[in-house]
Amino acid sequence: MAFGRSDQPKMPKAIKLLIAGGFGVGKTTMVGAVSEIRPLRTEETLTDRSVGIDDLSGVETKATTTVAMDFGRISIGDEFMLYLFGTPGQERFWFVWDELARGALGAVVLADTRRLADCFPSVDYFERRGTPFIVAVNCFEGAPVFELAEVKLALNLGEDIPVLLCDARKRESGKEVLITLVKHAYGKRPMATVK
Repeated sequence: MAFGRSDQPKMPKAIKLLIAGGFGVGKTTMVGAVSEIRPLRTEETLTDRSVGIDDLSGVETKATTTVAMDFGRISIGDEFMLYLFGTPGQERFWFVWDELARGALGAVVLADTRRLADCFPSVDYFERRGTPFIVAVNCFEGAPVFELAEVKLALNLGEDIPVLLCDARKRESGKEVLITLVKHAYGKRPMATVK
């Protein structure tokens, strides 16, 4: 009987994660901040054709939008390789979500306290699919600050859903969010499937 050599390097476990949330909440920024590779972005310039379709309230200076996905990759130690897929935030591109969500371990729902209701579609989507998720409140300058318990209550989240603060621009903050998600998602899995 042949056995593998113990001195061979262990391949990291590949994990697919989604970064979701409303339009302009920081999904592209977070993927870009944490990715170890140059992120793939499918951003297009906002034009006057989106007037009346895209709500720019609170993000009036936003000039581009994700039309399919963002993609990045980050390793967590030698054990995990996280593949990050940022979802498009506008309703007209939500048809892409089913493909992006296939095979995902879990999702981060980014929230903006200036437009908290914009993350309801993401929360509803992951609850319906049974996909483990956490909520990360992206701390925008000048945005109202609320206690995390207040955010959880406003979003009608279960006690088991982690809610934390983050700065999507900062790599360490994004990594903390991703680690929290992986721990939460693995905690939701049946014991027989966790190795």
